[in-house]
Amino acid sequence: MPTTSLADVLERNARHADSLSASFFEAVEERQEPAAVSVCCADSRVSQEAMWDVQEPGWLFTPSTIGNQVWDYHDGERVVDGSVLYPIEYTGTKVMLIVGHTGCGAISAALDALQERDAETPAGVGKWVGLLAPVIEGGLADDRVDPAREVSLVNQLVEYNVDAQIDFLQSQTDIPADVSLFGFVYDFQGIYGDVPGRGYLVNVDGETEIEALEKQVPDRFRSHVDRLLS
Repeated sequence: MPTTSLADVLERNARHADSLSASFFEAVEERQEPAAVSVCCADSRVSQEAMWDVQEPGWLFTPSTIGNQVWDYHDGERVVDGSVLYPIEYTGTKVMLIVGHTGCGAISAALDALQERDAETPAGVGKWVGLLAPVIEGGLADDRVDPAREVSLVNQLVEYNVDAQIDFLQSQTDIPADVSLFGFVYDFQGIYGDVPGRGYLVNVDGETEIEALEKQVPDRFRSHVDRLLS
């Protein structure tokens, strides 16, 4: 297991700061207008800026939640999470990327909880695992999800969860109709293919048929389109 120290953290930041030109933040010092908001799972193995090769500040708005969830509860009502909604509402962002990942611990924890294999978790973690419970229940009841498949149940449910998050966003009046919703699964375990770190397109604005998805991308990226569920 890697370890660190305050000195190591400071050294890492010093290398980062030293690598930037004096004008690096000039265009975004006073305001931001990100091209996309990427809603990814909170996981140390999944770097949002790295997966989209973001080199410049201001291009990507990067909220992360346990299980790449786009919702929260306010006054007992399920609403779009504020960190997700902010760039849509206040900076004019028109592209939203919902990114699950293979081997997701949040999906695994929610599945364990439903199957009564869960250990006691802190309330702050348990809340978000609990919010995934209806998604997992829906997935287990879906004929496309099969525990007997060679692909693990968790990875099938990861993809199902990406679909569920997009379905929810499409139902919310807070999300304008002209916002594009692109669903991906980031694969670092060789589940979808043999290219580690590739984001596989699994959903576009609720569309999940592979042939239809392939028509959405240039020919050279057709190998980036795949689904476990069909």
